[in-house]
Amino acid sequence: MLTYDLEDRGGLARYDYLYRCIREDILSGRLEAGEKLPSRRALARHLHTAVATVENAYAQLEAEGYLTARQRRGWFVCPVQARPAPSPILWEEEEEGEEEWLLDLQGGGVAGEGFPFSLWARLMRRVLTEEGDGLLRPVPHSGVLPLRRAIARHLYRFRGISAAPGQIVVGAGAEYCYNLIVQLLGRELVYGVEDPGYPKAARVYQLSGAPMACLPVGEQGVGPDQAARSGAQVLHLSPNHQFPTGAVTPIGLRQGLLGWAEEGEERYILEDDYDSEFPFAPRPIPTLQSIDRQGRVIYMNTFSRTLSPSLRISYLVLPRPLLERYRSRLGFYSCTVPALEQYTLARFLEEGHFEAHLNRMRVYYRARRDQVLRAIQASPLAGRCRSRGEGAGLHFLLQLDTARSDEELGLLARERGLRLSFLSHYERQKNSAPQHTLVVSYPRVDPAGLDRGLEVLAGLL
Repeated sequence: MLTYDLEDRGGLARYDYLYRCIREDILSGRLEAGEKLPSRRALARHLHTAVATVENAYAQLEAEGYLTARQRRGWFVCPVQARPAPSPILWEEEEEGEEEWLLDLQGGGVAGEGFPFSLWARLMRRVLTEEGDGLLRPVPHSGVLPLRRAIARHLYRFRGISAAPGQIVVGAGAEYCYNLIVQLLGRELVYGVEDPGYPKAARVYQLSGAPMACLPVGEQGVGPDQAARSGAQVLHLSPNHQFPTGAVTPIGLRQGLLGWAEEGEERYILEDDYDSEFPFAPRPIPTLQSIDRQGRVIYMNTFSRTLSPSLRISYLVLPRPLLERYRSRLGFYSCTVPALEQYTLARFLEEGHFEAHLNRMRVYYRARRDQVLRAIQASPLAGRCRSRGEGAGLHFLLQLDTARSDEELGLLARERGLRLSFLSHYERQKNSAPQHTLVVSYPRVDPAGLDRGLEVLAGLL
């Protein structure tokens, strides 16, 4: 017997909803050609509806060629080409969790055990109580004022940046901010990206239709000579801790980069300060924006590395000369971060919780880094590798002594449950990065598989 819930019809008439249900069963193949349907009275009794409802549904299906009536025999399904059923494999792929590895040296993100869940929950409850209806109002396009004020105070205290709340734009993730930059400055400008460098930035610029130039990264990052030779007008740089090389740009080259920017009418530097909160040196390195006097540096950072990637809160600090252009070109956008998260983060910053959290996580990550380095030195890998760049950020480089190519070694490692990331994976131009150099991201390394994983890796060299 056909069973449909006629109360689930929404605003449709009963006969119309029944007609649609039977038609869908025929098209999907659940009702096959030649199959006999219940009589009008039997189906009406079963569905607790009027006989007229079933009569009208059957009549419409007959008119469209889905059913045929045979005298004194009843209603039968006509031959109709059924739609192919969706493959269950697609659903399985969508529902798959993260792949499990014996050792994952590539995984990004943060250490989940460090997130202050109970504190964050208390702050959210306070926001719900204190802000009330304010959470339902439209959010200013640049973000709520309490969060922008809190970010401005944080930047002044910890990064030496003097910025008014009006210069700060809050957005949902780094990729969103990259898109804003292209729309703000224009896709006709040439965007210079570090090589090797963070691949998502280049992909966003490419998909936005902006021309790109490669900026070779040396031991001291990117200097003004590379910028001049590239023909770029906008430089996307990470001078404080370049990803993935870990290079730090010294003050002389920073001043040269600012000089390069000041020489042209439409030249800007996007300072991506990703990963800067975790230096293991005595003092953090001052930002390029803090020594900019001509308004040519756009500063950018995110809370993905310090709190969680899923929080999706990043921000830009625009130089004052660009504020009017931003308001006229992009001021119509709605803010992409929910108000609840913004107000919660504002309190987290204002009340000193963020500073305390960073201090705890620096200790935690330093211990995790030291644990990984000790394990390497105690493993069969020792003597066949050399580490560098351990002093800042949440990754370091490991130069391997092997004749295998990165591609070959990566495939062999994957077959044995090791997930590796090489410096060459981040190059845009061939041979711009040296071979045999692992990028070791350690925040989420599982200590349980560390010794065995390193032993397996050593056996592959």
